[in-house]
Amino acid sequence: MKILFVLDEFPSISQTFILNQIVGLIDAGHDVTIFSQKKIGTDKKHDQIIKYRLVEKTIYGESLPNSLIKKYLKGLRLFGRNFGRNPKALLKSINVFENGKKALSLRLMYASIPLLEATSYDIIHAHFGTSGLIACLLKKIKVITGPLITTFHGADLNWYPNLYGRDMYKSLFEQGDQYTANTNFTLSKAVELGCPKDRISVLPVGLDTKQYQFQERQLLPGQSIKILTVGRLVEKKGIEYSIRAVHKLLENHLNVEYNIIGEGPLKPELGKLINELGIGSRVKLLGSMTQEEVRNFYVNSHIFVLSSVTASNGDKEGQGLVLQEAQCMGMPVVSTVHNGIPDGILEGQSGFLVPEKDVDSLAGKLTYLVENSAIWTQMGKAGHEFVKRKYDIKKLTLDLLHIYDGAIEKFSIKDKILSDKNDEN
Repeated sequence: MKILFVLDEFPSISQTFILNQIVGLIDAGHDVTIFSQKKIGTDKKHDQIIKYRLVEKTIYGESLPNSLIKKYLKGLRLFGRNFGRNPKALLKSINVFENGKKALSLRLMYASIPLLEATSYDIIHAHFGTSGLIACLLKKIKVITGPLITTFHGADLNWYPNLYGRDMYKSLFEQGDQYTANTNFTLSKAVELGCPKDRISVLPVGLDTKQYQFQERQLLPGQSIKILTVGRLVEKKGIEYSIRAVHKLLENHLNVEYNIIGEGPLKPELGKLINELGIGSRVKLLGSMTQEEVRNFYVNSHIFVLSSVTASNGDKEGQGLVLQEAQCMGMPVVSTVHNGIPDGILEGQSGFLVPEKDVDSLAGKLTYLVENSAIWTQMGKAGHEFVKRKYDIKKLTLDLLHIYDGAIEKFSIKDKILSDKNDEN
């Protein structure tokens, strides 16, 4: 099967869930191409990106200058230089009457430049609703063709509609062939915004469980209990609350260390909080890491915490794949009753859930785990088996291929109906 992934950016250090899906499809023998609207320059790359030569499989859209004048001057040069390749598509890409703001901003033209040779795919798979909208337009101007699947992750349904209006995905819901959502909560939000109920299904993002082997958690004499968080330093991750909870924990348990892996705009603010609470020797902000580096921390930690909250701008967590990674490796987890997170934890068996922003409850569950290390192994085994059963990437790849088959069938029927109508006319 020839598959095109439409993404906003690639390679992204934080979007391992998309990387896992791409690699799963390649391992299953499928031909994957990636179209990324932006190229991310980073010194850190996951090993899979190098192993599978994914950058070589990636087509990048032309970069949009920040300056309005520079954007239009560059656009004029690009238009002239590429007009002979596909004049009809280029003219459509700047047709404001047909394609609205994406044409006026030249974003559609910039995206279409590397695709002007026009290619047909068995499946076009967009991750996040915003990429689905671009894929719709690229199909409309006929630089790509094929059935379109869009996967929603959470922020695209919670935050963006607050900014751009609840009908922002109207064209996507009308023109897309199939949709998936990472959790039941995300699915319900999509339907609430107008997604057809009969064309959307829950498909969690997964992981290669063979790479996340179960490790029995043991506390050796004189060893500190190591608590871990992995996540971007943004408001919805609620890291402020886990820092405050650990501060409470340290009042009675000095043998605790808290490591936070991730980068983001809140890093200075969180660093300041750590210093103000006087816990800098016990709480560390470690920056971003590759999957391989993160796995080493999973191996050497005892308890995982992700205290997600609803951000002030309406942004919310989707699935929280790091919770499944931690459980798969045998760590008891503590998180919040937030969006799709309860789907991914066996409450009371592999972990505990507390209300959002409830520092006392969060500290209470962490204290319970710190004081009862004898239950770590039992909880870890429960979590490992749960993740293997529900989130293994090989199983989820088979489920995804089944969804692809359904989308291809629907697309063929729709294409035949349109063809018959054209013949009648």
